[in-house]
Amino acid sequence: MAAVAALLMIVDVITKQIALANYSPAAPESYLGGFLKFTLINNSGAAFSLGEGSTWIFSTAKLVVIIGMLWISRRIRVPSWEAIFGLLIGGAAGNLVDRIFRPPSPFRGEVVDWIQLPHWAVFNIADMGVVSGGVLTVWMVFRGINLDGTIETEANQGKKSEKDKKEKKALQDEGSEA
Repeated sequence: MAAVAALLMIVDVITKQIALANYSPAAPESYLGGFLKFTLINNSGAAFSLGEGSTWIFSTAKLVVIIGMLWISRRIRVPSWEAIFGLLIGGAAGNLVDRIFRPPSPFRGEVVDWIQLPHWAVFNIADMGVVSGGVLTVWMVFRGINLDGTIETEANQGKKSEKDKKEKKALQDEGSEA
């Protein structure tokens, strides 16, 4: 997990520096017959430039999410979940680096976005990691694979609810005896 997160964050930071050195907001460059454009922008908002002016909120939320994911990741026992958490943490950290260290000020910095596909917002490598991690999370949840490697099935859920009912009844019985 740490290797995926670190690699993604490093690649994101390096590619943003390359984009800043080679591309201009005024002159996007097209490749693959216009399918891919390198369009340099600074984004003070969230996805699709939503919430511009609330940068400090996104920065703080991103930091809290990273810390929360690191805390939860201690329960991971499945390599797929480790890779997913690495993508999510690395992507969030890549954009958080911009928010902390880029102008205008710490926790108010603008994220460097530079990749554009037709009919889509401009994004960066960190965004790709977050979106990929999100899609893979949905896939793992639909497959019923838990962080600890157990697999949710209807039979398991039935057993779990029966177990929960028994535990609840035992607690109620203990409470009524006291």
